[in-house]
Amino acid sequence: MAQNLVIVESPAKAKTIKKFLGKGYNVEASMGHVRDLPKSQLGVDIENDFEPKYITIRGKGEIIKKLKKEAQNANRVYLATDPDREGEAISWHIAHLLDIDPSSTCRIEFNEITQQAIKNAIKYPRAINMHLVDAQQARRVLDRVVGYTISPLLWRKVKKGLSAGRVQSVATRMVCEREREIQEFTPEEYWTITGKFTKRGDTQMFEANFYGTKDNKITPKDKEQATALIKELQDAEFHVLSIKRGTKKRGAPPPFITSTLQQEAYRKLGFSTQKTMMIAQQLYEGIEIKGEGAVGLVTYIRTDSTRISEQAQKEALEFIRDRYGKEYVPDKPNQYRSRRGTQDAHEAIRPTSILREPEAIKDSLNRDQYRLYRLIYERFLASQMTPALYETVTVDITGNEYLFRASGSRKIFPGHTVVYLEGSDNESEDKEKDIKLPELSEGERLDLKKLIPEQHFTQPPPRYTEASLVRALEEMGIGRPSTYAPTLSTIISRGYVVREKKYLVPTELGFIVNDLMMEYFPDIVDYKFTAEMEKQLDEIEDNKKNWQEIVREFYIPFQALLKQADEEISKIEIREEESDVKCDKCGANMVIKMGRYGKFLACPNFPECRNTKPLVEKIDVHCPKCGGAIVVRRTKKGKKFYGCDNYPECDFVSWDMPTEKKCPECGSFMIIRRRKNWEEYAVCSNKKCGYEEKV
Repeated sequence: MAQNLVIVESPAKAKTIKKFLGKGYNVEASMGHVRDLPKSQLGVDIENDFEPKYITIRGKGEIIKKLKKEAQNANRVYLATDPDREGEAISWHIAHLLDIDPSSTCRIEFNEITQQAIKNAIKYPRAINMHLVDAQQARRVLDRVVGYTISPLLWRKVKKGLSAGRVQSVATRMVCEREREIQEFTPEEYWTITGKFTKRGDTQMFEANFYGTKDNKITPKDKEQATALIKELQDAEFHVLSIKRGTKKRGAPPPFITSTLQQEAYRKLGFSTQKTMMIAQQLYEGIEIKGEGAVGLVTYIRTDSTRISEQAQKEALEFIRDRYGKEYVPDKPNQYRSRRGTQDAHEAIRPTSILREPEAIKDSLNRDQYRLYRLIYERFLASQMTPALYETVTVDITGNEYLFRASGSRKIFPGHTVVYLEGSDNESEDKEKDIKLPELSEGERLDLKKLIPEQHFTQPPPRYTEASLVRALEEMGIGRPSTYAPTLSTIISRGYVVREKKYLVPTELGFIVNDLMMEYFPDIVDYKFTAEMEKQLDEIEDNKKNWQEIVREFYIPFQALLKQADEEISKIEIREEESDVKCDKCGANMVIKMGRYGKFLACPNFPECRNTKPLVEKIDVHCPKCGGAIVVRRTKKGKKFYGCDNYPECDFVSWDMPTEKKCPECGSFMIIRRRKNWEEYAVCSNKKCGYEEKV
């Protein structure tokens, strides 16, 4: 008996959907894209109105053959790829290969992989949305035209293997400009004065910060000014000038969209954007849960909307009322505004069922899946709860006409913070502490016990982290939810940017390529131009513009710039850093090169001599076993670990960086571990001991 055929992208998704549809359906996976532009050529017919030349992707022959056979024997074929532009384009390509009319009701779409969502989608199939397909084609053609015309220019003028792309070039520019801001920054000195006060006859001190006078804020610029102020304040009589009491609300954070999930997973869990999306995809497609089978745990993960379905919101509010009490349920359900210019095609990222609590399914998930699911679950739950309430007090203290100000706050109702506290780049912990002040009254005399002057210097803007770069791209309207992770991984893999601890730092190569792009292709790296291009892609999707027209408007001036650049740019020599390590084969001093997993040593006489070696990075620590030098090594997959330079005679290895410090409790060597929010701790290597201290 013939079955209906449902085609999805991945085997995990196929397995989950098959469970919901039962015997009358066969579910097969295309393993992602089946057709694309050829890698070996431009693949765009410029003369024929930018017609793309699609070919079957190498290695997909057997998969396509199987899909064709299954389609021929099926009653009906449903294309169930992801609900976005890229997913729509994949469905269109599959329809072309299987001779399915794209205007027929062959496409089904769902925001979550649950039984109800899948069965509803099957009931209401639709035609392939060619406006979505055209928007994706426009993006693909634009990126191909930029990449396959500027990249060869960079190969000829700078170095082989380089690439240029619309969004990646802008991201590289942002990192380079921030680094130059830091390099050119001139710190300015300033001082603060903290006063330690007590109530008359009391020993309990509290702090207040020097403000200035009633009318003007005063910030001492140097030690002399600070010392002069302290001299005036030392013998002053202080009393409470005013007390202001109030309450403050801290509203619940909105549920995750793609960019905020990437940012928060980076801050709280230390995940790269790429890792976050990989794990989130697993949670979306379905995981084997004990007692349930394969089930999709979260809704679609590529979204820029904070919208939540009425049903999901109703279930969440009922859960909150039952679990936490009616005071945690808002009078009106929380609604969140999406950022201006969002596509709003899908809901926010949320758990598919609020009843599927993280702890209940922890045994079915690996550690990273559990941590990310818990983050999504708790953020969504908190987004539907009441605000936290704080009692605040501000005390102005006066003496010799100068003013000190003390502020205190106390949480009087936790609201959403009982579940979730939003992270920040500067938080050391995801905890809140009450700031207590003693009971004071206006006019009350106070005793000054101590004045503490502190020297400070203004700081340059911080380097971007992956989280803050994604946020900056989003705020500028550059890129879309599906592009952030690949953009960051590309600029790192190409060697334009490197990670130093948690920060993104441009390389010399990154500066060179960025400067060339800025001089010869200003539109490609222009923030407003790139953001405007995203809006035009949205207009194609909304059937307001023709995709070839958009590409044509871009290409004509771009072609002239390309010709000018080729004529004017001279060959740029990038001197490779020479090491003191001699090549074993020819005796030349080896040079340091950048590879997929970081730096390595290579013979400068390539291709005559192809000798390479790992670059041994020594740290200033002796081996706890034999006293040799500790060096940084990498696994075949590029993961860093620490080992003894005397290997194989000494077999000492550690995933964590060892230190010279000995544990004060058991005498074992200490290792460095980074907690969430990137704080470093020295931890005893003896697991039975457990001693640790903050670095």
